[in-house]
Amino acid sequence: MLSVSNLEVCYGNIHAVKKVSFELNQGELLAVIGANGAGKSTILKAISGLLPKKAGIVKFQNECITNYPAHKIAGRGLVQIPEGRRVFPQMTVDENLDLGAYSRKSLNNEKKEEIFEKFPILRMRSKQLASTLSGGEQQMLAMGRALMSCPKILMMDEPSMGLAPLLVQQIFSMIQQLKGQGVTILLVEQNAEMALEIADRAYVLELGSIVATGSGRELRESSTIRKAYLGLS
Repeated sequence: MLSVSNLEVCYGNIHAVKKVSFELNQGELLAVIGANGAGKSTILKAISGLLPKKAGIVKFQNECITNYPAHKIAGRGLVQIPEGRRVFPQMTVDENLDLGAYSRKSLNNEKKEEIFEKFPILRMRSKQLASTLSGGEQQMLAMGRALMSCPKILMMDEPSMGLAPLLVQQIFSMIQQLKGQGVTILLVEQNAEMALEIADRAYVLELGSIVATGSGRELRESSTIRKAYLGLS
């Protein structure tokens, strides 16, 4: 569904992403892991059209979207859940969800009902301001808002960031459920152990370059990856 070829991104003189190439297949959960500052989030922002690319080609369902603006990419069904959740704090949960469907011709109340079934706490909080939610609830809202647009690919940027361990488990369980329902997912995550546990395939990013690839299981069992990224011997 998604093909990225020789992607390069720079911040001024800093070469943040260097000739990164990968493919994402329908129904797959692909993880990109690596240390903070490795360039993981930069890759997502470049694919989404939020950052300019120095070089490279991005294709979505065989359509070249390399130079498309962000709103056009989202309208194609390639939807990103940003790092830090970025919910609209002075809007209610309901209003945040409604905004998630902005690219649709009309608001789909059946889709909202599906979201409430996936995240029952959002139904309970539907009239509350998003700013009053806990970090975990805001992450659920960010996921629900993205799902309101009926994405073909869901790109998730550090969904576990800033959450307590119990909430991290819950969020990853929900991600796994979405995959089980056929949602295609590109997951960028610093929590390598959790990401590899649920990923079909994964890439390891280091200083803007891919240094390892394999199935989630293969990378979890690699002694090099275990020492460098999982803190295990």
